[in-house]
Amino acid sequence: MNVPEDLLYTESHEWIRREGDRIRVGITDHAQADFIDVVYVELPKMGATYDARGTIAIVESVKAASDIYAPAKGTVLEINKALESNPALLNTDPYGEGWIYVMQVENPDQLKDLKDPAGYKAIIG
Repeated sequence: MNVPEDLLYTESHEWIRREGDRIRVGITDHAQADFIDVVYVELPKMGATYDARGTIAIVESVKAASDIYAPAKGTVLEINKALESNPALLNTDPYGEGWIYVMQVENPDQLKDLKDPAGYKAIIG
């Protein structure tokens, strides 16, 4: 599995790229492999505030549907509209064009419990 060294990770298989006081979030290569063929993504609402570990998006594949969780409390600033017409980007480019949303984090200390690449690799084996 591809686990980029410049990202942080959740135990629920989201990746986080810090961009100043904002974070960009997507699903990991491990997660997209489980989804197989993504057919639909319910994106978060622009301007909405979500609680840490609360459902923020939903990914549906031919196999199953799965919730995507917010890694911290914050407000959605940007969503990846390309996923509306091409949800397969989650499978083909999970760390690039397949990102899901950008969030302004209320308290950056909430990110301290995220996994570094070594910690995430230990989770996925």
